[in-house]
Amino acid sequence: MNDTILHDERIAKMTFASVYPHYVTKVEKKGRTIDELHTVIQWLTGFDEKALQKLIEEKATFEQFFQEATLNPGAHLITGVICGYRIEEIKNPLTQKTRYLDKLVDELAKGRKMDKILRT
Repeated sequence: MNDTILHDERIAKMTFASVYPHYVTKVEKKGRTIDELHTVIQWLTGFDEKALQKLIEEKATFEQFFQEATLNPGAHLITGVICGYRIEEIKNPLTQKTRYLDKLVDELAKGRKMDKILRT
C-alpha cells in the first residue's frame, strides 16, 4: 500500500487528544495499564506524564506532537505492518513516526513483554 499526500496530511492534522482515548481503551481492554501505555509513549517520544497531559489539553496535532518529541534512537527498530502499511517503507517521516506509535500500542495490547516493546 502506498502513502498518499492526502493520507499524510490527514495524519498531520489529526489531534493526539482525539486518538489517545482509543489507545487507552485498546490497552485496558487487553488487561494492560495506562502506566504501561505512558511508558511506551515516553520511550518513543521522551514525553513525561506532565508533557503528555499538556499536549492533550492543547489539542496538539500529530505534526506538533512529533515536532516537540525527542524520538528514541531505537525507533528505527520498530518494524512490521500496522494499518496496512509496512512501517519501514513509509516515506513520509511524520506518518512513519505516527505508525511507530500505533505499532507500539498494538504490541502492548497484544500482550508483548515490555522489554521487547521497548527494544531492549
